[in-house]
Amino acid sequence: MRDLWLSLPALAQDLMVLAALLVPIVAISLLLNRRFAVRSLVSAMLWRFRWANLTFVALIAIAVGMGAGLIAQEQGIRQGTASAADKFELIISAPGSEMTMMLASVYLQPSDVALLDGEVYNAVANHEQVEVAAPLAFGDSYEGAPIIGTTRAFAAYLGDQQISGRSWQGAFEAIAGAASGLAIGDRFQPSHGRGDAVTEMAHDEEFTVVGTLPRTGTPWDRAILVPVEAVWIVHGLATGHAPERAGQIGPPFDAAYFPGTPAIIVKAKELWANYALHSEFNRQNETMAFFPATVLSELYRVMGDVRQAMSVMSVVTQILVAASVLLALFILSRLFARQMALLRAVGAPGRFLVATVWGYCATLILTGTGLGLALGQGAASILSAVITKRTDILVQASLGWTELHLAAGFASGVLLLALIPAIAVLRQPLLENLRA
Repeated sequence: MRDLWLSLPALAQDLMVLAALLVPIVAISLLLNRRFAVRSLVSAMLWRFRWANLTFVALIAIAVGMGAGLIAQEQGIRQGTASAADKFELIISAPGSEMTMMLASVYLQPSDVALLDGEVYNAVANHEQVEVAAPLAFGDSYEGAPIIGTTRAFAAYLGDQQISGRSWQGAFEAIAGAASGLAIGDRFQPSHGRGDAVTEMAHDEEFTVVGTLPRTGTPWDRAILVPVEAVWIVHGLATGHAPERAGQIGPPFDAAYFPGTPAIIVKAKELWANYALHSEFNRQNETMAFFPATVLSELYRVMGDVRQAMSVMSVVTQILVAASVLLALFILSRLFARQMALLRAVGAPGRFLVATVWGYCATLILTGTGLGLALGQGAASILSAVITKRTDILVQASLGWTELHLAAGFASGVLLLALIPAIAVLRQPLLENLRA
């Protein structure tokens, strides 16, 4: 049986789990409503106590929406961060923290890190299995957008060879990211520093935007790419080339005039070559080579623990809400105790009364659960937009099967409990309710 289950497509498994969770609701409804028509009476009860019912529905919607929205958001963040690292197969840097280097290189977070010299860079760039070896140079920004020094090859690779305009030909030309706020033809002067460390004084050199990158959904959308030589020049460093080639832009670089780079982004000619390069350049006390995907997997492992904690918190919250709902149903049942007593007095069957009360409860619970899913999707979308704006990582959170299963399980569990106040109507004192 287990092998048969595992052989089913994921969609079929999810649908079957959802159906199984909804079976109790369907079964109870069919059992209680057989040969009875309680819809009109339930509708009247809903309208008669509409304000109390709306409050009740809102309570359920908030509980379901919070749980579904938080879990969906975690999944959206996971997917967004993974997509942002797709272009970064292998990074080589000075020994240190892989997480710090990944945040600096992939997500452009300001960091103070050691530099690799020209000999190391040339060893990587001249390797027979390396297609792109891009040095990075940080340190400047323009109106909050980080300025990154690199090579033409990396700019083209980052933009999937779809740069609007053209690539740079001179040292003081730039390619702007889609969210940098710059367009082709704009001129700007970079400020020293990034983030909180930026200074008001701008460098004397002026750059001209000659191209723009397509939107990638990564922090690089806000970046401004310039020749790595330009970053070195504005800071009074060597250009990476011997004096007789001082006007050259891009590799090859002369190791003796190479100011250093915090990281080298490597794209291998073949996928398998990444592992060979990792093994060759992951040298203790010399260089560090790592796969951002591996670092992210460790981060996701921690996020997985967080997700489990969030799921447990959501379940606990819903259990508490279920208990509150059950108490509220007992209270609500007192609102129409006189009507139920009249029906009992004229000979209405007990199952008809139970079906009426349960149908009333089911309408409130299912409506609240449905609105909760909609609320969760709306909250996840708004939160995703805020995270995207603050981190420049494209986060698109949407409710999935996990959230649907959670909501269906909540509804089924509460509706099973709703049988208790429904049956309790039959045990209420008839004469006392008639006199009420």
